[in-house]
Amino acid sequence: MGWVKRRLRARFGWLPLEELRNKVLLGHTAVGLHRFERAEAARLLATLPGGVKPKALVATVILTYRRPDVLRRAVESVLAQTVTDQVVIVVDDGGGQIPELPADPRLHVVSQRRNINVPGVSRNIGIRLADSQFVAFLDDDNLWHPHHLETTLARLQGADSPRPDAVYTAMRRVTPEGLQHDVLSVPFDRKLAWERCFLDPNPLVARRTPELMFSRLRRNTSVAPKEDWELIYRLSRRHRVEHIPEPTVDYVINPKSYWTPWKLT
Repeated sequence: MGWVKRRLRARFGWLPLEELRNKVLLGHTAVGLHRFERAEAARLLATLPGGVKPKALVATVILTYRRPDVLRRAVESVLAQTVTDQVVIVVDDGGGQIPELPADPRLHVVSQRRNINVPGVSRNIGIRLADSQFVAFLDDDNLWHPHHLETTLARLQGADSPRPDAVYTAMRRVTPEGLQHDVLSVPFDRKLAWERCFLDPNPLVARRTPELMFSRLRRNTSVAPKEDWELIYRLSRRHRVEHIPEPTVDYVINPKSYWTPWKLT
């Protein structure tokens, strides 16, 4: 058994114990979900114009499930970006409730054949359906400020060296009524990220690399850390991650969230 422990330590020794435990206990759930992801990406690619991946500087993946009332606002905030060289992939997690959305050739909407409630897999499908230099993410109940992509790309493509491979901005956390709860702005630090789960995909823009794929473990609401934390923490092992303290995202603290439980006091 000694060689098994050595191999595990060599491969996963950099992981916090909580995530290593997740991989051991939940690793079996990733097998079928990975197959589902590959099959759905191939099926949905055939539904896109010409059966080819749309190409742009940035691919924005919007994840949605049965929230047509807020999805339109999220999509509009992405299409209103000052950076126009982007493609927008809306991935419906099998909910089937898609509202009428703006007629924009950059926008593509796909629906999984069934609901799986694994945000990482649905986001991976969106990543697979586009050809881009950078990838960004937004959930259906959140909004981007018009300069979000401009702000992040200025650092990702800037002349200052070394360039980061991923950046995330500050977030205004707001109530469903639009009242500001606080501003989440935490400089990136691996040790701090280990101790506090403050990492989130909504303000994240990253350079496309083979490692830019979310965890496929089935994590219920009691499992920590979540797949968004795992992605950014894993990327930071070999890629430079930076924080931009300017708020460019409105993140809704939603007690009815499908993916994240919130208790408002």
